[in-house]
Amino acid sequence: MTAQKTVEVVPSLLAGDFSRLGEQLNLVKAAGCTWVSVDVMDGHFVPNLSFGPDFVRLAKKQGFYVDTHLMVTNPIDVAPWFAEAGSDIVTCHIEAVADPRAALKAIRALGVKAGLAVKPKTSVDGLINVLDVCDLALVMSVEPGFGGQKFMADMLPKVSALRAAIDAKHYDSWIQLDGGVNASNISQAAAAGADSLVAGSAVFGAKDVGLAFRDLESKARAAFSF
Repeated sequence: MTAQKTVEVVPSLLAGDFSRLGEQLNLVKAAGCTWVSVDVMDGHFVPNLSFGPDFVRLAKKQGFYVDTHLMVTNPIDVAPWFAEAGSDIVTCHIEAVADPRAALKAIRALGVKAGLAVKPKTSVDGLINVLDVCDLALVMSVEPGFGGQKFMADMLPKVSALRAAIDAKHYDSWIQLDGGVNASNISQAAAAGADSLVAGSAVFGAKDVGLAFRDLESKARAAFSF
């Protein structure tokens, strides 16, 4: 997969029904989904626990492009586990690393693409400063830790700032928005410049997950004009 060809809707496994996650993944795949997100939480960096490398293996077994979002205090220590499991992108938080540039280079050295995320209260400036070594710039539009939270529209200026910086330097970086994305706000998010939109409950919480995915994808692609 290469960056910036079109907008991608990225279902988050965190919102899936774990009793039939394989079935749900098959349904979104049949609807045209190629990329999913695996959220990793340690109970320290965020107040929740979720997902080890086996969830990456499950998604890879079904043929998905997988990004792994590390919401942990020690991302560089655990990144190799998820790289070895088959992650295509491993994303750490700027708040969890002393040197973001060094962290991104360390992740890339594992043979995967490297992402960097910012929480809602964190300035996007530090992320902009390392876009030359960042494959995915992630703006959180909720406080990380739990799915199903309300979308924070005041995070969209961060997306616009990243889009301006990436386009000005012709960087090959995705801009990902994660948190509360649904059918009522995905067009707004794509119009701001996000080309990777993580959707959890809006996909896996729907009665027809395939239809929900296609609806989100259609709205996002119609609104993205960069």
